[in-house]
Amino acid sequence: MPLSRVRSRGFILTAILVLLVLFLAGCIALGLWLVSLDTVVREKFEGKRWAIPARVYARPLELYGGAPLALSDVREELAILNYRQQGTSTPGTWQQKGQELYVHTRGFQFSDGIEKAQVLRLRFSGNALADVASTIPNERGVVRLEPLAIGGIYPKHKEDRVLMQLKEAPPLLVPALLATEDRSFYRHHGISIRGILRAVWVNLTAGGWRQGGSTLTQQLIKNFYLTDERTLSRKLNEAAMAVLLEVHYEKNEILETYLNEVNLGQSGQHSVNGFGLASQFYFGQPISELQLHQVALLVGMVQGPSFYNPRRNPQRAKGRRNIVIDNLFAEGKISAAQRDAAKAKPLGVITRPTAASMVYPAFLDLVKRQLKTEYKEEDLASEGLRVFTTLDPRVQNAADAAFDASLARLHKTYGKRMDGLQGAVLVSNPENGELLAIVGGRGTFTGYNRALDADRQIGSLIKPAAYLTALESGMYTLVTPLDDGPVQLLSQSGKIWEPKNYDQQDHGVVPLYSALAHSYNQATIRLGMTVGVPAVINTLKRLGVKQKLANYPSLLLGAVNMRPIEVLTLYQTLAAGGFRTPPRSIREVMDSQGKPLKRYGLDVQQVFDPTPLYLLNHALQATMREGTGASAYKTLPADLVMAGKTGTTNDLRDAWFAGYTGNYLAVVWLGHDDNRSTGLSGGSGALPVWTDLMARLHPVSLAPVQPDNVQWQWADRMTGNLSAEQCPDSVYVPFRTDTVPQEVVPCAQGGVPAVLDRVIDRVKSWF
Repeated sequence: MPLSRVRSRGFILTAILVLLVLFLAGCIALGLWLVSLDTVVREKFEGKRWAIPARVYARPLELYGGAPLALSDVREELAILNYRQQGTSTPGTWQQKGQELYVHTRGFQFSDGIEKAQVLRLRFSGNALADVASTIPNERGVVRLEPLAIGGIYPKHKEDRVLMQLKEAPPLLVPALLATEDRSFYRHHGISIRGILRAVWVNLTAGGWRQGGSTLTQQLIKNFYLTDERTLSRKLNEAAMAVLLEVHYEKNEILETYLNEVNLGQSGQHSVNGFGLASQFYFGQPISELQLHQVALLVGMVQGPSFYNPRRNPQRAKGRRNIVIDNLFAEGKISAAQRDAAKAKPLGVITRPTAASMVYPAFLDLVKRQLKTEYKEEDLASEGLRVFTTLDPRVQNAADAAFDASLARLHKTYGKRMDGLQGAVLVSNPENGELLAIVGGRGTFTGYNRALDADRQIGSLIKPAAYLTALESGMYTLVTPLDDGPVQLLSQSGKIWEPKNYDQQDHGVVPLYSALAHSYNQATIRLGMTVGVPAVINTLKRLGVKQKLANYPSLLLGAVNMRPIEVLTLYQTLAAGGFRTPPRSIREVMDSQGKPLKRYGLDVQQVFDPTPLYLLNHALQATMREGTGASAYKTLPADLVMAGKTGTTNDLRDAWFAGYTGNYLAVVWLGHDDNRSTGLSGGSGALPVWTDLMARLHPVSLAPVQPDNVQWQWADRMTGNLSAEQCPDSVYVPFRTDTVPQEVVPCAQGGVPAVLDRVIDRVKSWF
């Protein structure tokens, strides 16, 4: 054989061998590549697929016979929860007939059981819920509406979602998705060449984007595992992983994962993932309640949630929605009448989403601060915890509206002087200390929560502590005469301190309750120095003040800094009749399976005998009737019993008001962040905010329980001695029984004997 042929054959064999080796190496590499991809696919799909943020809820509205709820209150709550007024055929709907509401509730899983969806008949009488009837018997007699989701605690990658099961999807969601995105989903094995070619043809002939070329499985792979980079290697990975996913898992499991993964928008820094959350974000409704036109809008957004954003681009979104509706009709899934009716519908997107949004950021800030002291941040951001808070959305909305409206009026009245004016509002339940609302400032929330962080002088808000100290000592009554004349004190530096009244006037001798009601500085200083500043400090500590307080006379007039939430703590004890209940914002935390992790019960401690608190409350009621808070009655009902106190600091830098009714305690602070003068007193600045807030709610009269050792008497407001109803300067006030005056003033009608007879007759009437 010629040498050339031998060499040629050897070259061919070598080439074949090399090619065989390369082929085997390629097969091995391909195998390793596929094994690697398969490991990635299975590990994530079979493990923890998502980091689910903690979901934070408001309190659920409780409905029961006798509840202090007007028909308008419940209608407002239904509007907040996005119930629809269209009969009661489906959950999330209601109708009104006269003074009756018929409500089809959605149901909710609470820690103590599932509140099933049911139809309620609510009958109202005035400002009360007279009767509740339900299609489901209830031994407790209480029905809870589902709580409003008010925010979350998000993972580092800023994704949010509300997990849904395939069975929860409305009937036309999957058909609309498949008709628009992947018509051969149940026939292909992860990729579809025919689908790609058909999508190209449809889009070319239609003159626009009507169908996608990638299968739903490929879209899921891209969103779930890969990045958005447009490279050949990523596309090859996507196709291979799509096939592998289809090999291992059922179609419905893949579809359900897609429904929870697909991105459908952005809320600030957080992405809105999945149809479950998108339904809440755009419509304020659970996914199961969506109608055809709503389903079509969400499906249309799959192609570009930003491009088809219905809030920013409503016409573009509507056009895309109608394409999805046409696709359903073309597939025979809906009739022509259904198509036309759906296309005629407005987008129906809510303007203020709650899901995926921080609707009440100041309140959520307090909740997060507390949670982060008890839970790992990773668990809060990824374990799907459910946090039930005390927030009342109706009260919060009222507080927001009152704060904004009042500051707008102040700006209109005083002009540029009000530029940059800030403030805070806190509202709680005086009976149990539950925080109902927090306003942390004006404008966009930046993280500086003035309700929790603004450390400012409180002025006259501190005065009730001095008067409570005096009343508790047994040496004073509400009508004990106090001197409100000029007063001088020698400071430690040797300087003379001469505190003046706000009105720069001296008022002579005044009864104790009137000195507090009118916030007289001079009378307060004399009283505080007599009972002793250390005794007043002790009273403040028992009221809940934790900071160290300096033993200076200026403390008696409020020369001490506190944050609004600390002021709320102080007044919470006053409003509760001597029972200290620290404000709380969380009721309970549950895990993702509905198991309770922690309940936050009441922490109540009796720190005062109720008697001096009962007397002090009378003086604080006088503040509203005749003192610095009297202007509130220009707006609020004359028969509403309430108590409160104004606070104003030097140079009018801070304006405060703290006041309470039978069901609401609210603290208001106004000031500038740079501590310059506002030109406002507590009465002209903070009190109008408080009054506006109460006017938007349904406050009930304050009715403290009268202690057994308290009796009411007519007394002379000038001398503090017993008097009679017909006598000049007589006032009807409560006394501790062992402090009832023994002397009786003569009266123009009948003198001392007649007055004594009236006193004896009144005492007899008690028995």
